[in-house]
Amino acid sequence: QVQLVESGGGSVRTGGSLRLSCAASGYTLYMGWFRQAPGKEREGIAFVHIESGYTIYADSVKGRFTASRDSAKTPLSLQMNSLNPEDTAMYYCAAATGPRPGHWDQESAYDSWGQGTQVTVSS
Repeated sequence: QVQLVESGGGSVRTGGSLRLSCAASGYTLYMGWFRQAPGKEREGIAFVHIESGYTIYADSVKGRFTASRDSAKTPLSLQMNSLNPEDTAMYYCAAATGPRPGHWDQESAYDSWGQGTQVTVSS
């Protein structure tokens, strides 16, 4: 496992943008972003294979959010554009230090989790 720390959350108006970052304490094979709105299940929204840069997005964010690799210590970011109130949620960074069972958008595919950062979008 690795220690993960998210940053960059906040409050914006509809149509605004935010950029989230995730710092990791060690090696990660692949990473993902999840979000959980009040009363809803945690949803996988983006996946990045750290070595290759290969990405996958949930339909709910495709075309608006971009996940990418950054530096060695902050290996993952999430650029969020065209935000709307339905994007309001706690956003979590997740990582796997080795291959794990499960689909990219399932929690079982990851062995490390951050504490989350809140994103609030108002109309």
